[in-house]
Amino acid sequence: MKKIVVPVDFSEQSGYALRVAASLAKKHKAEILALHMLELNQAMVTSSEGFNPEQTVFLIKLAEKRFKEFLDKPYLSGVEITPIVKHFKVFSEVNDVASKNNADLIVMGSHGTDGLKEIFVGSNAERVVRNSDIPVLVIKKEHINFKAEKFLFASGFKEESVEAFQKAKQFAGMLSAELKLVYINTPGDDFLSTNDAHDRISQFLSKAGVDTKVDIYNDYSVENGILNYGDKIGADIIGIPTHGRKGLSHFFMGSIGEDLANHSNVPVVTFKI
Repeated sequence: MKKIVVPVDFSEQSGYALRVAASLAKKHKAEILALHMLELNQAMVTSSEGFNPEQTVFLIKLAEKRFKEFLDKPYLSGVEITPIVKHFKVFSEVNDVASKNNADLIVMGSHGTDGLKEIFVGSNAERVVRNSDIPVLVIKKEHINFKAEKFLFASGFKEESVEAFQKAKQFAGMLSAELKLVYINTPGDDFLSTNDAHDRISQFLSKAGVDTKVDIYNDYSVENGILNYGDKIGADIIGIPTHGRKGLSHFFMGSIGEDLANHSNVPVVTFKI
């Protein structure tokens, strides 16, 4: 891990994300790219009547000053940190910054049980995750001494998730974390017999080119199963696949991802399918 992008809006939650990123940066000798999205009134930029260069410059300088003060944290001591200010709220720019700088991870804050309504500058996690080609680690609580020793990856173990699994495996290795795999079996239309579940998992692992253990955990819902199993094994991070730009039909749309990020006591990281 060489570079970590952290969106910052000066909120408590973005501070939590910054602290976790600092822990990871110190452990892996990585650089933090602290990104602030400065939302300017569109009229100031596009309208000849409303445009005021002096006022625009003043707002940018004010944001840069506040940014500098926000980054003056004891836990950032010894961490290489580069502040980046973008002048518009464009969610794809987070991924653009990550891609341009060859970043390995995006760490961002969440309001948790408030419903992921605001992450930075009034946006939400779904839009950032949808545009991100790299893992996004969602933090909603303060972690004084963040550790990543046990990483749980939950999946339906369908062929479309093989790439996400490979990314999760690489991510766990990058963190030097133990990778635990789980399939959540639920009642109803998605229920699989033990034999069918093992067959699906075996085919998945064969396509992924790995031979490792996958636990099957029964629960009333996928969300509860992941949380309960994660609590049982003492997971430090929970990983899930997402469909990215294809549409988060199962993640961060009022279902699995949102429930996990809202109710999990540990950080949740997404991997694009």
